Amino acid sequence: VQLQASGGGLVQAGGSLRLSCAASGGTFSSLNMGWFRQAPGKEREFVGHINWSGGTTYYTDSVKGRFTISRDNAKNAAYLQMNSLKPEDTAIYCCAAGVGTVPYSRTGYAYWGQGTLVTVSS
Repeated sequence: VQLQASGGGLVQAGGSLRLSCAASGGTFSSLNMGWFRQAPGKEREFVGHINWSGGTTYYTDSVKGRFTISRDNAKNAAYLQMNSLKPEDTAIYCCAAGVGTVPYSRTGYAYWGQGTLVTVSS
């Protein structure tokens, strides 16, 4: 499975961005999807997760109420809608997929895409 994240860019604090993750080469509809981010000088961290059907989502506390993950299995795509962005959201965001995934961790994500840079200015 190949994953490619897109949609990053420069936005002012309080603004919004929508990231997309396009999947190819596998059965997307059977895979759980996760979004992760890595800020400069920091470790990669879990942002959110959506299960294979789209019926269950998890978010790290710092983005709850601001970020929303969705997916369209017909289009082999997942999305991360980011609202009320803060400078501390600045990071490279990447998507990942797997079957035996564990929320709030990197466990079980077998496939990883290249990231897209999100920069939030104050």
